[in-house]
Amino acid sequence: MKLSIAAIALSMSTSALAFAPAPMFGVKNGVAATKALKMNNGNFDLSGNSWQPDSDKMGSTDTGDYYPEGYNPESEIAFSSGMMGSQAMLDGGNDGPELPGMENLGADAIMMGGIEENSEIPAGMEFVPSSVPDGEFAMNVASQGSGETLVIECPPVCMTFEDFYAAFSADSHPSFSVSPQAGRMDRRGGEPTVFEVTCNPGGQGGDFSANLVINLPEDNSKICYKINAKCF
Repeated sequence: MKLSIAAIALSMSTSALAFAPAPMFGVKNGVAATKALKMNNGNFDLSGNSWQPDSDKMGSTDTGDYYPEGYNPESEIAFSSGMMGSQAMLDGGNDGPELPGMENLGADAIMMGGIEENSEIPAGMEFVPSSVPDGEFAMNVASQGSGETLVIECPPVCMTFEDFYAAFSADSHPSFSVSPQAGRMDRRGGEPTVFEVTCNPGGQGGDFSANLVINLPEDNSKICYKINAKCF
């Protein structure tokens, strides 16, 4: 039994040695020895790279900016031709070649269609003031004079250009009038629309009031101003 155990242990140690790495150092006469790498046998060039440029100095290898040989700027296409893009002619420039028959394109053109503004209030449109006006103004008017005019700057409130119609509500005093009555309002952030409200009492005295309603039908909204006039 002991003999079998010894045989098994010997076989396992032999198999393990088969996968062990080979030693880098050898032992000779009890002294560790190394294997020297000999490179002076004439097969190796240890002098390095001996290449040098013709100018004995390293220079740029990029191609310089220069005209080609025999280039004549008077007979060749200018190098700057087309640098401003296809929209350059819109600014009045006309440096590029023109197609035959299109040299005068647009000079005598007739515009058809386009966006038209309504100059009159549509029939049946109602001008109903809101319960809370967007602004309130007061004015003093001499009853025996030719009337007074109030200037109202209305800032745009819509995201796009909108047609507007301006008039007074039915319960407003008839001495009030407004101009313009129709037009197109700028989009939000643009220029305000200026309205001129005139009160001409025609010799009447008293306190008169009116509600200016500015309808924006495409936006389904309106702007309202309350105006009080003291005629003396």
